[in-house]
Amino acid sequence: MKHDQNSVVPNDNGYIRRFSRVIEYIYANLDEDPDLATLADVAALSPWHWHRVWQATYGESVFATVKRLRLHRAAADLTYSDLPIGEVASRAGYGSKEAFGRSFKQVYGSSPAAYRATGVKGRLQPAHGGAPLPKKQGNTTMHSVEISSYPAETIAVMPHRGAYMQIGQAFEKLIGVLVNRNLICQTGAMKAFYFTDPTRVPEDDLRSAAGTVVPEDFPIEAPLERFDFDGGEFAVLHYKGPYADMKWAYEWLYGEWLTQSGREPADAPCMEIYLNNPRDTAPADLLTDICLPLKPAS
Repeated sequence: MKHDQNSVVPNDNGYIRRFSRVIEYIYANLDEDPDLATLADVAALSPWHWHRVWQATYGESVFATVKRLRLHRAAADLTYSDLPIGEVASRAGYGSKEAFGRSFKQVYGSSPAAYRATGVKGRLQPAHGGAPLPKKQGNTTMHSVEISSYPAETIAVMPHRGAYMQIGQAFEKLIGVLVNRNLICQTGAMKAFYFTDPTRVPEDDLRSAAGTVVPEDFPIEAPLERFDFDGGEFAVLHYKGPYADMKWAYEWLYGEWLTQSGREPADAPCMEIYLNNPRDTAPADLLTDICLPLKPAS
């Protein structure tokens, strides 16, 4: 059945709903090659024009979006699974390991085999500032961590439920809303908040939010929600590298830094601050501040 194709203006909520459906469809069908006619039907927009509106909104074609998401998933497969590289290549939509290898190396800077062999600890590196803590005996990874205070802020968020690795879906929706409402120029830093513990909560029940800092009088309307960030002191790990490898940075922050720091975590969500854009930055050069909330020092 065809979706209703009512006429809407570009900044109307109709476009937001339509592109949200497209984003959900892409994530749910990442193994399928994008078909513009099918996606036009999902968006309930003219097949002659919908993709031009999409590209103007997101700054990349839907084919580039799918390729980026598939390679992100492939990096996670190489890091966290024992899938043969041929199967990883097939899941990423490539007909041969050679074609996959060329594309992966162009984006991630090394071949899939080298990426897997190096291991996540060999790829992690401090991003900037601060001195890494001394290594524990046998620990081969160090990060830059410093204590920083953040002020209270108003955050416009797009809620996300499910795997934290899939929070990019919420960011895609968030950006689409802001662009279509002509509000993107009023926003500040892009941040994510993680409200549940992935070590004790089933993946499908994890709650997080993709957000952006906004002025107090910013119009926050559905599907966006308001999140009042209280600020406070945070242990900030300056991370450089692919988002797919961040799990191990968290484990180091909790298992190595926190246990040696003499500090205790506060009853507040972890926060990530994104310092550059994955659409125009190589995964190895992505900069993220991972922020662990701390109780006041005694």
